[in-house]
Amino acid sequence: MEQFIDANEISKNFGVVKAVDTISVRVSPGEIYGLVGPDGAGKTTAIRLLCGALKLDKGSIRIYGYDIARTLEKARECIGYLPQRFSLYEDLTVLENLRFFAEVRGVRGDFWKRRALEILEFVHLEEFRNRRAGQLSGGMKQKLGLAAALVHQPKVLLLDEPTTGVDPVTRQDFWKLIINLVGEMKVAVLISTPYMDEAARCHRVGFLRQGRMMIERTPQELTKILEGRILELSGKPLRAIRQAVQAVSDVEAVQLFGDRLHLRARQGTADAVIERIQELKVISNLSIERIRKVPVQLEDVFIFLLEEADGGV
Repeated sequence: MEQFIDANEISKNFGVVKAVDTISVRVSPGEIYGLVGPDGAGKTTAIRLLCGALKLDKGSIRIYGYDIARTLEKARECIGYLPQRFSLYEDLTVLENLRFFAEVRGVRGDFWKRRALEILEFVHLEEFRNRRAGQLSGGMKQKLGLAAALVHQPKVLLLDEPTTGVDPVTRQDFWKLIINLVGEMKVAVLISTPYMDEAARCHRVGFLRQGRMMIERTPQELTKILEGRILELSGKPLRAIRQAVQAVSDVEAVQLFGDRLHLRARQGTADAVIERIQELKVISNLSIERIRKVPVQLEDVFIFLLEEADGGV
């Protein structure tokens, strides 16, 4: 299959720090690739390498067939990039901002306005085209940022934590736009995100840690790693319950998930762990309301992989 993003064993060092350490990423048209990892894992550096904002120390990158090292400007013409902090011109209207970004990216003549209006309709900002950007809500600014990244019809879209700091409803709306974009325009999307529910929407996910790629799989393949090992426990007081169940045999980890706990049992011991906790409920003063097996979430897998990388439990 044709690769719109083809990064082969790329590396970038800042002094003695290996920000990106020999990672490879390939993304096809119509595919969403999620890059996740803790702060400092190298996600932003990787994206900046892909868009040519940073120079590679090692490896190679091809965007829509163009080698970034040799034909950077041609490659950039194919890229729509939305950084973590997208800079709008707040005194300009929505449409004026899009005209500026369109012309910067080489969109000339009357075509820029027709294209801008199409994109504003796509991101549901057409009725706000004459509003000053400084008067937009946070979510609307994110949509305008996406529109600016799309105005020159890129083949590749690079999004660096685009929904950080916005409310859950806006996050949902933004992802609907991305999914529609991939379906309708067949672009290749690489998105970094701190949210595991967003990572689960991607076709493939790469976990970064200390600049290295820990694992790359589909969300379904990743959750199979812990299949049958995750238990959900509800009760009160949750802090005391958490402390008690951490000492139960074959419980590898206990994490707080909202108003409940997620327990990870050793391979093949989930049923035995449930029995032991039910016994614990009888002999203690803890009010354990329910414990059951639940589907694995990517956050469970992410925590497990970090623990494994740190030497296991």
